[in-house]
Amino acid sequence: MTSSDIVLERLLALHPKLIDLSLDRMHRLLDALGNPERKLPKTIHIAGTNGKGSTQAFLRAILEADGFSVHTYTSPHLVKFHERISLTGEMISEALLAELLAECEEANAGAPITFFEITTAAALLAFSRHTADWLILEVGLGGRLDATNVIESNVSVITPIGIDHQEFLGPDLAAIAFEKAGIIQKDVPVICAPQREEAQRVIAAQAEAQKAPLYLGGQAWQSYESHGRLTFESETGLLDLDPPSLNGPHQFINAGTAIATALQIGISAEAINRGVSSATWPGRLQRLQEGQLYTRLQRAGWTGELWLDGGHNEAAAQMLAHWAVKRYTQQNASINIICGMLNTKAADLFFQAFSINNVNACFHMVPIPHQENSYLPKDLQNLAAQSGYASRAYQNIEVALDAIASKGDNAPVLICGSLYLAGWVLRDFPQSKT
Repeated sequence: MTSSDIVLERLLALHPKLIDLSLDRMHRLLDALGNPERKLPKTIHIAGTNGKGSTQAFLRAILEADGFSVHTYTSPHLVKFHERISLTGEMISEALLAELLAECEEANAGAPITFFEITTAAALLAFSRHTADWLILEVGLGGRLDATNVIESNVSVITPIGIDHQEFLGPDLAAIAFEKAGIIQKDVPVICAPQREEAQRVIAAQAEAQKAPLYLGGQAWQSYESHGRLTFESETGLLDLDPPSLNGPHQFINAGTAIATALQIGISAEAINRGVSSATWPGRLQRLQEGQLYTRLQRAGWTGELWLDGGHNEAAAQMLAHWAVKRYTQQNASINIICGMLNTKAADLFFQAFSINNVNACFHMVPIPHQENSYLPKDLQNLAAQSGYASRAYQNIEVALDAIASKGDNAPVLICGSLYLAGWVLRDFPQSKT
């Protein structure tokens, strides 16, 4: 166990609730630390339900392609906590992370504070002490009362909003959109991905109340695939760009959101093209061609495609379904879907999205390793059956892969349902850069 692991373990015990949305504790700790949130680089603040990480990855690549240095903050991590904090393109070192966590723990003096709040304070300390041109700060949960919402941003970005975390953000799309729109600040421009009407109304009202210029996808700008390329249109003109480096039709929207943001802050079209076509973001429709699981399939004689995605809600399933139909089932091919999910997620809606889109799939249910809140495979079977999918349950992902390989048909495999599952799959991959 590393020094930072020891401190992180202690910090988990400081507050009885893992999630308790409030800014009072955060402001108290930041005051004790000398208010690092007031000493940050120019900041892009990103909220939303789906696509935050991908949009951040595109933005980071675009800014770096134009010669800017960039810090980033994201959550959750896939393999190790250090991934959450990137300083000018490199994951924070163990020594620096341990030092900052210890400093925050001492300043907090044992007062109640959530794990995310105190670790966000450590990240803000890091960002305030290391020079960069830009900071891209991703919201943890919601926006209005999220621990990141203590900064002054230069641009607010809102990615697609869907139903997730209702126990914390509210029962319907309008309530959730209200929480996400809480990052909008007075006179600060807002770049917003295309939204469903209920969410769009809430975001527009908040932007108007804050006198914040709103650039809404589908109105002020639009991005779409055209002959295999990315077309971006806005009032300033049209860009014909290389396709996004990240897989899936939804990435044309995420890339568009990043492009609209980049144009707002004056980034060149050349850098935009280079960034969009080179961005990387692990665990999001990532094709695996190495690693323990891929090697296991190859040794069994399987020669198909292996994919990984951490999507875990209805909107993510819709995106995966559209991708699967376009890539495989339009050609009457079947896809093997290995699924593990947390029991806090609406698995019934997840499977329903595949059914509605007529995805020809064979589901293989597995538990998420080392997660107490993982659905039992048999429970996932029952929920998938409600959407018309017969499935099989396995004791672990390796057994599921062996069963798939034994069929001998080389049908593609998609592992999905949880970022925790994605992180477990990627545990033996290099993690030197987020």
